[in-house]
Amino acid sequence: MILDFRFLICKPRQAKIKNRKSRNEMNALKSFVSKHPRLTAWLVLAIGMVLILLWASKDVGLLPTQLGALVVATIVLAGLCVWIIGWEDDDDDDESASAISTTKPAK
Repeated sequence: MILDFRFLICKPRQAKIKNRKSRNEMNALKSFVSKHPRLTAWLVLAIGMVLILLWASKDVGLLPTQLGALVVATIVLAGLCVWIIGWEDDDDDDESASAISTTKPAK
């Protein structure tokens, strides 16, 4: 019986192609997150809140329609939370913009 270990040899060309593909996917994800930070925060917060809701309500005996309504309400609540937190970011941006516009350059 002869063992064949050729499958363990990594082909550099294929590894580079896979590495390049995963790097492009990661860059696309980073680009989306930097362009849409509030949407990303809403998505992450909603997923976490829905998972906690489903875990907490597993023994309650809710009907599927009731559980669906709670999931929808939780997703909306996550969006409202991100929106309200965003008010503070908007205030900080407005204050920094007004501070920049009120200072006069030295001559």
